[in-house]
Amino acid sequence: MGRGKLRVYLGSAPGAGTTHSALAEAGRRAADGASVVVAAVDTQRRERTSALLDALETVPLHPSGSVDTAAVISRTPKLAVVDDLARPNPAGSPNPVRWQDVEELLEAGIDVLSTVGIHHLESLNDVVHQITGVRPDRTVPDHVVRRAAEIELVDITPQELRRRMAHGDIHPAERVDAALSDYYREGNLAALRELALLWTADQVEAGLARYRGEHEIRRTWEARERVVVALTGGPEGETLIRRAARVAARSRGGHPQPSHLLAVHVMPPNGMARAPGDDLLRQRRLLAELGGTYHQVVANDVPTGLLEFARGVHATQIVLGSSRRRAWQYVLGPGVGAIVARESGDIDVHIVTHEEVGSGRWPLPPPGRGLGEHRRIAGWSLALLAPALMSLVLALPLFSDGAADATLLLLITVSTAAVGGLRPALVSALWSAILLTALLSPLHGRPPVSVDNVLALIAFTLVGTLVAMVVEMAARSAAQAARARAEADAVTLLAGSVLAGNEPLHALLRRIRETFGQRSATLLERVSPSPEGDSGDDEGEPLDGERWRPVHGVGSPAADSPEEADVLVSISDTLALALRGRVLPAADRGVLRAFAAHIGIALEHQRLEWDAAEARRQAAGNRIRTALLAAVSHDLRTPLTSIKASLSSLRATDLALTEEDREELLETVEESTDRLNRLIDNLLDMSRVHTDSVRPKLCPVGLEEVVPITLLGLPADAVTVDVPDGLPRVLADAGLLERAVANVVANAVRYNPDPRVPVLVAASAHGDNVQLRVVDRGPGVSDEGKQRMFEAFQRLGDAPQGTGVGLGLAVARGFVEAMHGTLAPEDTPGGGLTMVFTLRAVEPGVDGSGGDTDDESVRGADAGPGR
Repeated sequence: MGRGKLRVYLGSAPGAGTTHSALAEAGRRAADGASVVVAAVDTQRRERTSALLDALETVPLHPSGSVDTAAVISRTPKLAVVDDLARPNPAGSPNPVRWQDVEELLEAGIDVLSTVGIHHLESLNDVVHQITGVRPDRTVPDHVVRRAAEIELVDITPQELRRRMAHGDIHPAERVDAALSDYYREGNLAALRELALLWTADQVEAGLARYRGEHEIRRTWEARERVVVALTGGPEGETLIRRAARVAARSRGGHPQPSHLLAVHVMPPNGMARAPGDDLLRQRRLLAELGGTYHQVVANDVPTGLLEFARGVHATQIVLGSSRRRAWQYVLGPGVGAIVARESGDIDVHIVTHEEVGSGRWPLPPPGRGLGEHRRIAGWSLALLAPALMSLVLALPLFSDGAADATLLLLITVSTAAVGGLRPALVSALWSAILLTALLSPLHGRPPVSVDNVLALIAFTLVGTLVAMVVEMAARSAAQAARARAEADAVTLLAGSVLAGNEPLHALLRRIRETFGQRSATLLERVSPSPEGDSGDDEGEPLDGERWRPVHGVGSPAADSPEEADVLVSISDTLALALRGRVLPAADRGVLRAFAAHIGIALEHQRLEWDAAEARRQAAGNRIRTALLAAVSHDLRTPLTSIKASLSSLRATDLALTEEDREELLETVEESTDRLNRLIDNLLDMSRVHTDSVRPKLCPVGLEEVVPITLLGLPADAVTVDVPDGLPRVLADAGLLERAVANVVANAVRYNPDPRVPVLVAASAHGDNVQLRVVDRGPGVSDEGKQRMFEAFQRLGDAPQGTGVGLGLAVARGFVEAMHGTLAPEDTPGGGLTMVFTLRAVEPGVDGSGGDTDDESVRGADAGPGR
């Protein structure tokens, strides 16, 4: 049995009607006699969807709540309906996610109808979050949906979807207003709809390309207008791109989309026609602004490469520029435009005129380009010396017949061309011809001027020229390849460093300085932009007379302004890279601009990190201020209210108070004052912790001295102490340690449910550390709660109201960490919570002092619950 077929209904937003469409299709299949079962569907209590479900056979879910794939397979239906591919299965299910259940059914040969929302596709998770502000909590891999035999888009306009929502067809009435004003805003729905349409269109296009490939269809199908513009890298490229953009816009009725305007630059394999970097870089930027995409292909023949690319992307139109060749150069053959127009078939070709028409273009590189200095010197040496030496040898009596004269001199010319290039080869050919005519011919009995000598001169010149051209082309190609490889390696390394965020801006500038051999590299920022907002001249350099300041720099002397730079590259309207040391050739400036762009990205990345850190600090401060306001308005107000009420009663002249009543009121005043004092102490301590103003005076402290002091004020039978004698002393500030331990012990006593089972405070040595454990048998804390209980003003849900502001544990951990120790929670075996203090042990005879404390040691106080 073969694999089943999957049909997916894709919705642009929740409520678009994918489940209804799947059930409607299943009902039609069942009415036609097919065996159909429903394996899993959630109707969301929608009447019309529920009515469709009632008419179909349903297979109960697995006891775990997932699809019962075994039951469905044993039923052997032709078609199964499994709603919501992205839904995670409950714990204990055979598969973690529902789309894996669907895979099992397909492998069993069962066709499946399923649904998915565009917001659940894994590749679009970030895009959906950016549009709606809500990150989907579950996704399905794109390849699962792409492998479907059929994908049907369930399209609906934003207005119709909002009407459905308003009528209560999607969510209950109490959720309608919130949904319409949040996720279901018209702009959100329009963006999601466009996302779904584009994704579906891409799948349709991929299917069309696959079909054309399978059936070897080369003819263009004008299902979608695609305009290809051919770029040579010359100055006419911008004119061609703008013209092609207008053609694409007219064909689309609007601005060109990236998939409708494509630019291609065809390069020969040897790189001889490599486009000028500056022109091509500007053209690529213009193309990006107009919504097009840039492509580069390698081909031996430019017309063939261009047409193959156009057919490969199913182009319908090609835009070419008129040839820049002069009239006499057409003797060498028709231009690229003529060949493309002749061979394009059903692709329309536009030949666009421009200002560079007929301006001429030298088809070959300048002589000597690509050869090293030592080779040119060797070539000139051969050209001047070798023919003379060879002529002296040929003048010997051994060569009396002169048969080898022309051959050997021609060998000298070829060797000179292979070593030194064109100019030395021409000199060698002329010098050899002179020696052959004036010296060797009369010596061997031949007339000085003869047809043979003229032919020899022509042969010397032609062979030397051809060999020199081939050599220079090969040398230039090798030099360009080596340079391109070095540039690519450098830019790739730099880009990788920036994207990974593992190389700071200072290191990037140092790398640029070393790469280009400069004395300094400085990043300049404009302080006051010009009113015109112009960033520079045509070369990308900022205008003079503006105020700049160095942001980062390496090396010296640094350029403090654009005028001091030997090389200046504009990064943006306000940033420029200034180098001092030497003037760079034009070939290096192209790659330097790429480096400068990465520097701008690195600076932006660094500043974003600073802004994010500052935002986090401000957010933390806002949370502290908000919680402090709540504490002042409630927790601090309660004892103040008690104090005022008691004092008012004591001062009242119309109340007859007994001595016992007075004592009780005075006791209330005293307790409320103590409580108020403890709360204020903790607020001050928390302020010290958050401002890093805690400076502990570290010295050897014995736990047997600290722990008893922390128990003052607690019931005698509430705590059991187990601090053995001979325990190593710890490096701590006695006052801070007392406060921290007192807060934790008081917190444990408060949450201990059974007074008959006291809180245990036990200490023990562990290697170089000493641990103090505070063990209670309370309700315990969840793993999530363990992370939150040390946050300032944090009280977990079971904390009694009015018992504190939730600073005790935060203060305790802050003090312990200031003493280079740790405070961590653990579960108590059998139930409860254990707080573990870990402090560094001090060897006998070591004072361990270090640091000062700004405050006198404060003995233990009740901090209020931390959980």
